Amino acid sequence: MGGKRFGVLLCAEDSEYVKKKYGGYFGVFMRMLAEEGETWDMYKVASGEFPKDDELGLYDGFVITGSCTDAYGNDKWVHDLLTLLNKLYIMNKKTLGICFGHQILARALGGKVSRSPTGWDIGVRTITMSPSLPVALSSLQLPSKLSIIQCHRDEVQELPPKAEVIGWSDKTGIEMFRYGNHIMGIQGHPEYSTDILLQIIDRLIQRDFIMEAIALEAREKAELWKLDMEAWKILCISFLKGHYDRNEINGK
Repeated sequence: MGGKRFGVLLCAEDSEYVKKKYGGYFGVFMRMLAEEGETWDMYKVASGEFPKDDELGLYDGFVITGSCTDAYGNDKWVHDLLTLLNKLYIMNKKTLGICFGHQILARALGGKVSRSPTGWDIGVRTITMSPSLPVALSSLQLPSKLSIIQCHRDEVQELPPKAEVIGWSDKTGIEMFRYGNHIMGIQGHPEYSTDILLQIIDRLIQRDFIMEAIALEAREKAELWKLDMEAWKILCISFLKGHYDRNEINGK
């Protein structure tokens, strides 16, 4: 008892594959972020399951996952999530948004999200990192360019007032943003492995969301590129917790 406590705001339905192999997307995030002595809770916000107001103070931070839902949509749970995120902002809670989470954070704070004019981004892409990282990240000495898995067709078009771009790519101008030192959004998926990406590509084809040619190119890139998963892990843990202990995370 007495360890840090974090909440995962699950915005997507788990696929059978991910449930069976990884324990769902909650399990995927736990593998990347959880350390010994911590408590991690999951809230299926896409199903209307939210933390209560009097519970928010118990948490040191929250992570918002990806989703198939549009961050600019008007689903009830999306509006409820916007309300929650504004409460977390007022409380100065560490909040990390991934993909849809990145987009909904931008919307909650006054930015604009829409379909990308250049279409889907699926596969692996290189992100250029700004030197203006949050305080907890500025001393990590990470590479200035990091590869990450992408799987999205929406993007943040306009930053919220006072927010700052801290990562971009040759396709998307706002790959990462910060709002002070307690809010950060990442458009890509630092938690995804190549295995998860390939399974998602198959699902997108089955649902006619993407054409076979796009899927083929994405598969080829995914199998050729080296992912900087450890660097993203360091970055995300350091942002949420203000520290990074390589030996502790590697279980040594």
